[in-house]
Amino acid sequence: MNSEVKRSVCPYDCPDMCGLLVEVVDGQAVKVTGDPEHPFTRGTLCPKMHHYERTVHSPQRLTQPLLRIGEKGAGQFKAITWDEGIQRITDIWKKMISEYGAEAILPYSYAGTMGLVQRNCGEGFFNRLGASRLARTICSSSKGYGWATVMGRTLAPHPNEVEKSDFILLWGTNALATNIHLLHKVRAAKKRGAMVWLIDTYENPTAQIVDKVLLVRPGRDGALALGLMHILVREGWIDQPFIARYVQGFEQLQSEVLPDYTPDKVSRITGIEVSLLEEMALQYARASAPFIALGSGLCRYGNGAMTVRTIACLPAFVGAWSKPGGGLLASISSGSAFNMSQVTREDFLQRPTRVVNMNQLGYALTELTEPPIMGLYVYHSNPAVVAPDQTKIIKGLKRDNLFTVVHERFMTDTARYADIVLPATSSLEHPDLYRSYGHYGIQRAAAVVPPAGEAKSNWEVFQLLAQAMGFSERFFDQKVDDLISQLIDPPKPWLEGVDLVKLQASYPVELSLPENYKTTYLTPSGKIELFNPLEAEPLPRYFEPYEDDAPFYLMSAPSVYSLNSSFTERPDLLRKKEASYLQMNPEDAGGKNLQDGQKVIAFNERGEVQFILKLTTTVPQGVVVTEGLFSSETQPGGSTVNALTSQRLTDRAEGSTLYDVKVDVRSGEN
Repeated sequence: MNSEVKRSVCPYDCPDMCGLLVEVVDGQAVKVTGDPEHPFTRGTLCPKMHHYERTVHSPQRLTQPLLRIGEKGAGQFKAITWDEGIQRITDIWKKMISEYGAEAILPYSYAGTMGLVQRNCGEGFFNRLGASRLARTICSSSKGYGWATVMGRTLAPHPNEVEKSDFILLWGTNALATNIHLLHKVRAAKKRGAMVWLIDTYENPTAQIVDKVLLVRPGRDGALALGLMHILVREGWIDQPFIARYVQGFEQLQSEVLPDYTPDKVSRITGIEVSLLEEMALQYARASAPFIALGSGLCRYGNGAMTVRTIACLPAFVGAWSKPGGGLLASISSGSAFNMSQVTREDFLQRPTRVVNMNQLGYALTELTEPPIMGLYVYHSNPAVVAPDQTKIIKGLKRDNLFTVVHERFMTDTARYADIVLPATSSLEHPDLYRSYGHYGIQRAAAVVPPAGEAKSNWEVFQLLAQAMGFSERFFDQKVDDLISQLIDPPKPWLEGVDLVKLQASYPVELSLPENYKTTYLTPSGKIELFNPLEAEPLPRYFEPYEDDAPFYLMSAPSVYSLNSSFTERPDLLRKKEASYLQMNPEDAGGKNLQDGQKVIAFNERGEVQFILKLTTTVPQGVVVTEGLFSSETQPGGSTVNALTSQRLTDRAEGSTLYDVKVDVRSGEN
């Protein structure tokens, strides 16, 4: 028996990018643990990544190419060779291009892997093909836009800052499910005396570790931020020297906007009592280092970008940026450390091609013309479950004249509608380079076990497709390690302070931060821009979210035991999720004669979904909550929560409005 321990990286869409130690015995991963030498995650893994070897070596893995032989959605396939699969795909594509043009082909991918090469290499291929391009904005594009409107390209605070804080606002985040390593630092600060508050639409599981919970009506967080600023100004609880030196537009915001956001008005908008608004403003003002950890859920409303923009103004009022432990952490962008154009190859575009928003896939597949979408290529994503307006997407996937290829590890809901399914490698079976959006760590990973069966990585498949399409560019002849090497050698300026020898050896390393980075504002004015003359609305204001004609806001929140549609292949994790529950306040349930544990149906104009009702006072009246996504096989009735969500986009950056959804609820008992 030959046993080795090898380093790797968690590939999933999570801010933490954990370092892994993988015990390999005779080519098989037998144990996965956290890497204690990782500078941020320090050996801790979330429940999802414990036993990751069960995912990698799952008996449900796809191990050979498949050709559909039954109706779309029936999941009936026969095995074919890779040569047959690639030939069929490219023959159909060539015919499609001659009849409709290459824009009739649409790639669809997102964050099934966060590796810089394997995630992005398809863009180079599809740019060369001349296909339609995908606006990948389903997660938090409006959050990034809102931050940039105030802070530009300013670097986010290092997450270690939170340990020095004495007042921490976990705003719109269930860190217990989505950011456990930041939560470790919050706990450390709490042990040293910090007060921790949670602001959310319901008492999510993170509520168990905080000092106080503020429940805000969904989509009203921007009004809350403006109300706090109103109180700070009214009471004189502002850092005037900091504002004078570092802030643009304070006077305009103070005189033109804030007078309208009195505590009484904000209380009516948000549902938060005036006394709590006053208490929160006082705690924030008198803290020596207030810190806001901002989640992404609150950006998924019709007013998402403006909401984030408004909250991003708060630290400037009290000079939090100038204080060790103070500031606001929305998301960390370290992409500029790498020349990603060497992977995405925008230079291959012969002309600008059509852009399709990933949140509107249902529309694209059923209504888009000139040309219509005739070919869909899905890789490391599962839009039949994760994208909004599921009913419309399924309708499109069922089209007889739509040729769909899915490259996947498992037979996902989307793969069931494919004409050809190609087996994909897991992260332990291919090389890649990773960066985080929750800390400043980066890490290279080699393949540590052989591929399952005939599985191939994204890059290997795009090489085969490029060859079959007759592409002659040398770009497609390179190995993954060649592409990784181009990203880090020669290093861009931000990489020059990194130990590249350790990085090449798969050790986790950190990007260095410049001195005084928290008071160096990379905006056009060089200041924090409360007033932004480049915006149609130069000052932050409160806008209402979308309003559907239904009584309950639906929160489709994350689960501790799954990540989007990933990990549904793990029976151990499915058992812990138990069932697809709909959480509801007992008062709301009583008004509808609904009982705890009964079958119910949530419905709106887009669809209906079956749940098991769970009554709880952690959910306020007027809100219902479901945690985690399920596959159609494990969801009663087959439709999942995204049969209820909308294809509408956010106010800026064309993001998803997955939380801006209202439903009604009725009994599902026969």
